[in-house]
Amino acid sequence: MDKKKFYMTTAIAYTSGKPHIGNTYEIILADAIARFKREQGYDVFFQTGTDEHGQKIELKAAEAGVTPKEFVDGVAGEIRRIWDLANTSYDKFIRTTDEDHEKQVQKIFKKLYDQGDIYKGYYEGMYCTPCESFFTESQLVDGKCPDCGREVQPAKEEAYFFKMSKYADRLIEHINTHPEFIQPVSRKNEMMNNFLLPGLQDLCVSRTSFTWGIQVPFDPKHVVYVWLDALTNYITGIGYDAEGNSTEQFKKNWPADLHLIGKDIIRFHTIYWPIFLMALDLPLPKQVFGHPWLLQGDGKMSKSKGNVIYADDLAELFGVDAVRYFVLHEMPFENDGVITWELVVERLNSDLANTLGNLVNRTISMSNKYFDGVVADKGVIEPVDDELKAVALETPKKVAEKMEGLHVADAISDIFTLFKRCNKYIDETMPWALAKDESKQDRLATVLYNLVECISIGAALLESFMPETAEKILTQLNAKKRTLEEMENYGLYESGTKVTDKPEILFARLDVKEVLEKVAALNPVEEEAKEEEPGIDIEPKAEITFDDFEKLQFQVGEIIACEAVKKSKKLLCSQVKIGSQVRQIVSGIKAHYTPEEMVGKKVMVLVNLKPAKLAGVLSEGMILCAEDENGELSLMVPEKKMPAGAEIS
Repeated sequence: MDKKKFYMTTAIAYTSGKPHIGNTYEIILADAIARFKREQGYDVFFQTGTDEHGQKIELKAAEAGVTPKEFVDGVAGEIRRIWDLANTSYDKFIRTTDEDHEKQVQKIFKKLYDQGDIYKGYYEGMYCTPCESFFTESQLVDGKCPDCGREVQPAKEEAYFFKMSKYADRLIEHINTHPEFIQPVSRKNEMMNNFLLPGLQDLCVSRTSFTWGIQVPFDPKHVVYVWLDALTNYITGIGYDAEGNSTEQFKKNWPADLHLIGKDIIRFHTIYWPIFLMALDLPLPKQVFGHPWLLQGDGKMSKSKGNVIYADDLAELFGVDAVRYFVLHEMPFENDGVITWELVVERLNSDLANTLGNLVNRTISMSNKYFDGVVADKGVIEPVDDELKAVALETPKKVAEKMEGLHVADAISDIFTLFKRCNKYIDETMPWALAKDESKQDRLATVLYNLVECISIGAALLESFMPETAEKILTQLNAKKRTLEEMENYGLYESGTKVTDKPEILFARLDVKEVLEKVAALNPVEEEAKEEEPGIDIEPKAEITFDDFEKLQFQVGEIIACEAVKKSKKLLCSQVKIGSQVRQIVSGIKAHYTPEEMVGKKVMVLVNLKPAKLAGVLSEGMILCAEDENGELSLMVPEKKMPAGAEIS
């Protein structure tokens, strides 16, 4: 049986400069949708590309001392490099300077002219060069461009116009009868109330004040204006021919199932583009989704503001999948999202290093420690297992439902809810306690099997969003990748399978200060000399001999689990891996560290301290901290990477 097709596009990136992370977000979002659709069995065709004509490009090329084609070749190459760096699985990268696209734009222009939809006239108004748009005085905001807020200049020139009003009523009817056409709904209301219902003006579709564009075939002093050129890429890229000789690929894929674009160009895609298609007697795309912006701090990213964050810088510091996770998880469905270096570090540490990475590492480590890596289902079931199983079986359904509505951030949250439930399951079942009881070995094996099974399901779901991480997890578990259909059944991980004997750290915890220092190195600025930090003096204790010191045993410990002591406001209870042992240590540091912050840290441990009960909880050692004059505590951690159990001497 033939697969059901799914044709989706991004907006084509304007080749005025290197794309920042806000631009890159769109291609990552599109990629996640495309990958998930493939997992659902769709025959996906995913197109992206570059928009390369216009006055702005002509001016930038002149400033750079190169031809417009040389300029766009360089920028288009950089855009494609960033898209590839982000591990996006597009099927076609179209450029509006492609010869076949330019020929079809000329054919389309002539077809529309011949049938009376385009006519010659004069345009007079206020012109914004960056947006390449004319506006009337009434459309300006405080005398400036309503789209970008920049200065506008009066301009008049001969131009060809498209009769927008001819198709306006038909478009209004389509929007009203197809509520799914414009998403989110707020964008639809904006288009109807601000543009369509007040009445459409005819649209300028050619220019004579610059030459970098596609020539109007029957009037060479005119070039086709940007939107008629750029928007038609969605059909020329798959083989549309205005003379009736379209390819089989076009016949198969059109209409597009999804145009994914930024909210700032929703007007062009939900008013101009549908009307062009109506004039060409082509069906309209099924859905146009205007996603929100990813803002830096409290504003839109702008080179002029100096607040631009680039995807390749982020990837260098955090890794590609961490960047993909952040932008997909942090962007709401409808409202703008925020990115800062500090927020990325916080999310990486809490979600990726702790919730996910630590879960995988602990599970594999315990499987190796207790059963030489062999994961076997012994069938010793308890009620808590059923709760975990229910979450695991429900998660694929929830993710599919969220992705159907393009609520991508919510879909990822559902996957991480499963990982969090696995961590809770570890706390509930306490494998380290089961390991101490010979009669509980089959129960321990079952617990570890359930963990591996649930992680395998979560990793398979994660593939659309974090493909490299998903593959690493499944490889370490020696697990087969599952289809969404297979995830309807629990227990497909083959009992008796052996996990890797050396688990890989998926995401290392990062120190925000160190990251900010690296960021500063990427964009060096002169800093004022800092005053030397004063030391502090404390009351000395009595001298000890070397023999006294020899009695103390210090080792590096890795905190694999931590929780607050219920009967205490000050205490945290940590499970600390020291060599092949796991010790329970109670520490009075609740005011300074959360349990989540503790997990994954390598710390200095006094291991031969006599066990004692604190708030009724047994403590089998002491975690060492430094304390300043204000009582602030800092864990003593190794400067370099050290294994758990390393001796401190």
